[in-house]
Amino acid sequence: MRVDLFDFELPAESIALRPASPRDAARLLLVDGDRPFEDRIVRDLPSLLRAGDVLVFNDTKVIPAQLEGLRGQARIGATLHKRLGLRQWQAFLRNAKRVREGDQIDFGAGVTALAGPRDDDGGVTLTFEGDDPVEVLLERAGRMPLPPYIASKRPTDARDRSDYQTMFAREDGAVAAPTAALHFTPDLMAALAGAGVVSETLTLHVGAGTFLPVKAEDTDDHRMHAEWGRIEQATADRLNAARQAGGRLIAVGTTSLRLLESACGEDGVIRPFADETRIFITPGYRFRAIDGLMTNFHLPRSTLFMLVSALMGRERMQAAYAHAIESGYRFYSYGDSSLLLP
Repeated sequence: MRVDLFDFELPAESIALRPASPRDAARLLLVDGDRPFEDRIVRDLPSLLRAGDVLVFNDTKVIPAQLEGLRGQARIGATLHKRLGLRQWQAFLRNAKRVREGDQIDFGAGVTALAGPRDDDGGVTLTFEGDDPVEVLLERAGRMPLPPYIASKRPTDARDRSDYQTMFAREDGAVAAPTAALHFTPDLMAALAGAGVVSETLTLHVGAGTFLPVKAEDTDDHRMHAEWGRIEQATADRLNAARQAGGRLIAVGTTSLRLLESACGEDGVIRPFADETRIFITPGYRFRAIDGLMTNFHLPRSTLFMLVSALMGRERMQAAYAHAIESGYRFYSYGDSSLLLP
């Protein structure tokens, strides 16, 4: 399909630079089949879901994966996006033309890395020097990797350390937050449990590739970035049992959805999974694992807007986004949310 079919105009003032406070006070656009759109808030979720429904969260934890350093006198920015080994990460570099294989980059605070070969996604392999775990080095020298559409408008600050982390964050490895889950609070989770809504977690380490633009003119020519995920056997068993009992599986975020669909067979059975996924979902895809999606509002021409268009229909989502823009919804990572029930 032509990528320009997924374009739309978004006013700059629609981009959220801070999250709602409290988190569950964010607005929620309900897109339920062909029914009229409903303007709700996230705190309404217990009344919008049914007893036996399952919300599936991503428990990945964002690491401070952005680094600023020097290669000689040249300033180099690095955003880690994929772990390769104990001391090796793939990274997207700013001013990458000034870095050659074998160069040392000094990120300050005693953190240095050697540049290795370039990968197919345009990144560079960095091998961190010394004996400390890379996570310790990042705590010393790194900062939270805010999306470019926020970082270009304001500097990262101390608030982002907590704002850009979900309450479910447990497994270190993401360089971008599973942002739909940012809206959840302990009070909301208690209300959902009281309404009979179940929660489960899986792990997909979100990479910086999620922000890469689609440069191809046709979706068939786009090469999707890889991300590593895991679903445990016991989790898969509970999800399958819930669905067999009539519950709906509602993915909280496109990351949860992509992993569930990657782990699900043609028979509709979710199986344990521990691997990379490059799944690229566009209109015409037949969903096997999920019955709904809670997700924030995505960039024009992005793989994620293509995904929600596959779930609900492209024209339906174009209309939903037009309604959201006209109604003052806040977009992107720190913005408002939507509940999509096909």
